[in-house]
Amino acid sequence: MTGVCVNTSSATTGRAPNSPYERLAELGIELPASPPPIANFVTHVREGNILYLSGQGPREADGFMHSGKVGAEVAVEEAYRHARLTGINLLAVMHEALGDLSRVKRVVKLLGMVNATPTFGDHPSVINGCSDLMVAVFGEAGKHARSAVGFGSLPGNITVEIEAIVALQD
Repeated sequence: MTGVCVNTSSATTGRAPNSPYERLAELGIELPASPPPIANFVTHVREGNILYLSGQGPREADGFMHSGKVGAEVAVEEAYRHARLTGINLLAVMHEALGDLSRVKRVVKLLGMVNATPTFGDHPSVINGCSDLMVAVFGEAGKHARSAVGFGSLPGNITVEIEAIVALQD
């Protein structure tokens, strides 16, 4: 899959963005190709009107993965940007799975995992990078339940990993 970019910003249409793609364009975000799984699992499973997304990490479009320990060599602000990037990767998986992000009825739940030092305590501020993005892209439907927790390590020493549960339109 190649990146997705739709040029329908409100600057050219004179109205507020309505679709997730218009909101992405307003944010200057082009969806990358959906990242491939790193082990023996699939990126998503659909069961009825629920889409379960496997954990994604802060992977750049060129494959570079941000790594490090939050609270040591990685600052909260940088980790927030990594969580936002992880959210973009979750959106790329949603787009691949659904063919159209407008099929998202609601982002139900996020589980955000932070690769943090034992004394780090600001996990919610890090995972807000993804949460803020979901609200920016889906509006009220992007508001979700969430857990933001710290781990002693994550695969490949990545800074964050986030998984999602999404309800779909009938």
